[in-house]
Amino acid sequence: MTIQTDPMPNDDDRDPARLRADLITAIVLIGLGLVVTYFSWTMDRLEVRRIHPATIPGLVPFILGLALTLCGGLLAARSARLDSKGGGAALVRVLLSWQALRVLTVLVLALVYTLGLVGRMPFWLASALFIFSFIILFETVLSDRPRSLPRTLIWAGVVALAAGLGVHYIFGQIFLVRLP
Repeated sequence: MTIQTDPMPNDDDRDPARLRADLITAIVLIGLGLVVTYFSWTMDRLEVRRIHPATIPGLVPFILGLALTLCGGLLAARSARLDSKGGGAALVRVLLSWQALRVLTVLVLALVYTLGLVGRMPFWLASALFIFSFIILFETVLSDRPRSLPRTLIWAGVVALAAGLGVHYIFGQIFLVRLP
C-alpha cells in the first residue's frame, strides 16, 4: 500500500485561465496584505495612555494583513508551479464572458452604493435604490431567462422598500446602531 503525498490536481486545477487568474489574484492579495500590514504597524500605539501593548488598535489588522500576505504567497506559488501555456488567452476569454459581465455589474453596483449613495442620502433610501437596481438588472437585463419588466418593477419596488425600511428599523430601533 502506497500513500500519495502530493495529490494530483484535478482537471479544474489545471485550467490555464484559472491558473492565470489565481496568479493575478495572488498578486493583488499580497499587495493588499502588505498595505494592511504597513498601515496597522504605523498606527498609534497609545502608550501615552498606558495601554497594554497586546491591546493596541493595530494588532488584529496587522495579523490579518500578515495572513492575507501569506495566503496570497501560497496561491502565487501554487499557480506558478502549475502554470501552463495558453493561460493568458484563456483568461481573456473568461474575462469577456457573460459571467464576468455579471460579476463586474455586482462590483459596480456595490461601489456606487458604498461610495456614491451611502452618506449622501438617508441609509434606507440608498439601500432601497441598491436593492431595486440589483433586482431589475439581474431579473431582466442580465438574466438567462428574462422576466417581464412591469412585473419585475413592481416586485423590485416592494422588496426594495421593505428591505430598506426593515434594515433601517431593525438596526436603528432594535439594535440601536446609528446608520450613516
